[in-house]
Formats: sequence, structure tokens, C-alpha cells
Amino acid sequence: MATRQVAIVVGSSRGIGRQIAVDLAKNGYAVIVAGKTTSDASECTPFPPDPNSQQSTINTVVREISEAGGDATAYQVDVRDFQNVQDMVEQTVKKYKRLDVLVYNSGAIWWSSVEKTPMKRFQLMQRVNPEGLYGAVQACLPHLYRNGDDGKGQGRIVVISPPIYSRFLRGKTAYAVGKFGMSALTIGVAMDFEREARSNMAITSLWPAAAIDSAATQNPQTDRSQLRKPTIFSDAVLAILKAPVESVNGRCVLDEDFLRERGGIEDFSRYALVPGSVPRRIMPADFPSLRVKEQEDEGRRMDSTLLGATKL
Repeated sequence: MATRQVAIVVGSSRGIGRQIAVDLAKNGYAVIVAGKTTSDASECTPFPPDPNSQQSTINTVVREISEAGGDATAYQVDVRDFQNVQDMVEQTVKKYKRLDVLVYNSGAIWWSSVEKTPMKRFQLMQRVNPEGLYGAVQACLPHLYRNGDDGKGQGRIVVISPPIYSRFLRGKTAYAVGKFGMSALTIGVAMDFEREARSNMAITSLWPAAAIDSAATQNPQTDRSQLRKPTIFSDAVLAILKAPVESVNGRCVLDEDFLRERGGIEDFSRYALVPGSVPRRIMPADFPSLRVKEQEDEGRRMDSTLLGATKL
């Protein structure tokens, strides 16, 4: 029997992350269900719990996957602690002897003006969102690079962050700073892959085209008829993992648009949370290109690692 591919899903105790972990397991992956919230899953009643509630933890998700015949391991991680993140990755490889996929879904959220966003809240978002992602990617890359037979590595990274465009900043600048940083990391790491001829490596950012039923949308301000099921997002993740490297590396895509492009889906009614409803699209139909005409002109490129700048 072929060896299972192994995926780490960071931020998978509830909501979208939980759905991604469950559906990866259904598709044959061994899944590391990583997050902060733990519980005694054997004492959970009723089971499974509401996937968007505090009763849904990394342990209940592992129980859910295991009882369905899948392979999953819970790992409590604080993405603000790089050593903790490194330990998670090392323990994953120690147990499964490999690592193939990283999905980074952890996120801190606060939507308001700069004036009304406390410094502590801003710092939390930066530590969990771009800094946590950076640490997770850096911890995973050495193991992904060891995959394959050509010495160039093999693996996929999926980042939950949006395309970069101006409207996203409106009313949530502090949040957008971090999320755009995550998308910038996606674009930059993809360039690293290309420059190093790592033709079997890809990193992709994914974002919802319409709002999704998740832990973040459980509030009285949200109209339930304007939500989609989280399965649209996990279906898009699976489609990204199956797509050719050249079609996804460095791209920032939307779930609906990518499923239309790569999955041939035109009717998205199956994903409506309220049957018969048509959730409003919250993202633009077209995005600006970030490429410039001098894109390929690197000039004289500096490498700080050759200047002894790695010593802090």
C-alpha cells in the first residue's frame, strides 16, 4: 500500500480549519490537527460538537477523523512560539517519517480603524498572522526540500490570505497589514522556488469569494443567508493540491474562482448554508497585477547570508 501523504493543518480546531483537516483525511492524508484549544474528546457530549463552538477542539477533530477511519494526530501549538512550531514539525516527521503539505489557517482578527485598534491587538495579529506563518513555513521547508528524487524537494503550502488590492484595507487596516504580509510571503517564497529550480514545490494563497460559516462569522451582525458552507473552501484546498505546480505557485486565488477554473464548477448552490439563498460575493471579480515591466531585471542582487548578517 502506498505511503500516506502527511499534512499539517495549523489552526484546525474549528470552522474552516476543521473542515480542511476532515476532508484531507477523507482523501487519504494523515493529518496533524494543530491548534491551541484542547479537551478530553472522550467526554464530549453530544459528539461531534458544533464545529464553530469552543467545544470543538483539536482533540474532538482527531476523534471525528479517527472514528471515520482516517489517520490524525492532535498537536497543541502556539504559533507565536517558534520553538513550539519547530517541535510540532519535528514530531510530525518523527512519527510519520515525512511531510508533504502545510496549510496555515491560524489567524487573529480585529476589524476597525487604526485609531480604534489598540497596539496590543495590532501586535497580536502580526504575531499570529504573518509571523506565525513565517515560522511555520521556515520550519517545514527543510523537510519538504528532502522529498522527491531530484534533490529539489516536493511539497505544497496553502496560506489563508487574500489577493492584494486597495479596497481590502478599508475599515481594517491593521488586519490587512498582516494579511497582505502573508500574501507577500506567498509571492516571495514562490520566487525562491523558481530561482532555485524547485519545480515540484508550490505555495498558494486562498481566500473566500463569499463569506463562509465559520467561528469568525458566529455573531449577530451576520446574515446566515449570506454564508456558504466551509466545504467550498476545503474543496478549493484539495483542488490546489491536485493542480500542476505551474498553475498555482505564487498565486493568490479565491475559492469560487479557482473551483470554476480548475474544477469546472459553475453551479455553487450546493455550498449555500441556507438552501436556495445566493450569498453575496464580497471580493472583486478582477484584481490588479503586481507585476511591473522590469519584473525580470534583478540588477546586482545582495545576499545578506554572504555578508555575515545572520548573526543577531
